[in-house]
Amino acid sequence: MRVRVLVAAMAMATPLWAQGTPAPLPFDLGGPFLLIDHTGSPRSEVDPDDRMQLVFFGYANCQQICSAALPLMGDVADALHADGLPLSIVMITVDPARDTVEAIGAPLHDIHPDFIGLTGDDAALQVAYDAFGIEREELFFDLEYGPVYAHGSFMYLLDANGVVQTVLPPVLASEHMAQIVRSYMP
Repeated sequence: MRVRVLVAAMAMATPLWAQGTPAPLPFDLGGPFLLIDHTGSPRSEVDPDDRMQLVFFGYANCQQICSAALPLMGDVADALHADGLPLSIVMITVDPARDTVEAIGAPLHDIHPDFIGLTGDDAALQVAYDAFGIEREELFFDLEYGPVYAHGSFMYLLDANGVVQTVLPPVLASEHMAQIVRSYMP
């Protein structure tokens, strides 16, 4: 239900980049979480390098929406890095059984070397899912890849302190998405 409200609110809002000046979201989204990154280090919603963050909920070997969204995030990061604007790209798993600390990093780094993969136990992940309104459901079992999950497809732009700035659909061209993200950067 929360996802439907989010989609309805986004459809009614004038895009922030069209307004010229970013404005706060018209609804509450995001919040504190504490997970484990692909190196085994704890990581919260706050970026330790004081960078803005583009966050996506998915799983490292997803052959569906993740296979388009994750490379898009890498392209956006590259476009911004070329302009001297650092951006952290983060994927929070919806499949902690497969996306363990040992397993999550390699497939993400195959997509982009700067990807940060976050995982954790069910309770810690649920805190993040609840904060962002993420619903996940196993749809079926693929003999080659394992469980296939339905999950959110939005990307969340967070400031360095972990406050959600805007929500982006993964259907935008990388140049357009980079332009939007750039408009939120200090």
